Amino acid sequence: MTGTAAEDDTETYDLRGLKCPLPVMKTRKRLSAMAPGTALWVETTDPLAVIDIPHFCHEDGHALEASERIGAGHRFLIRKKT
Repeated sequence: MTGTAAEDDTETYDLRGLKCPLPVMKTRKRLSAMAPGTALWVETTDPLAVIDIPHFCHEDGHALEASERIGAGHRFLIRKKT
């Protein structure tokens, strides 16, 4: 998913360096301020994020549209529930 128009227009939330549970807590807060249906890239270096972020999305009803490894971490494309 590189170079697409959707990706270029999507905000990136840099949570690299934060440890569990902060990436999920901060992602939840950021999504609560966003309009339904909008997307957000979340970048993190927390190794537990590969478990925590998908679980958070499932529990809160958001769509996890992409998950990929980047450098020393991961990034996730989350679409806020409508």
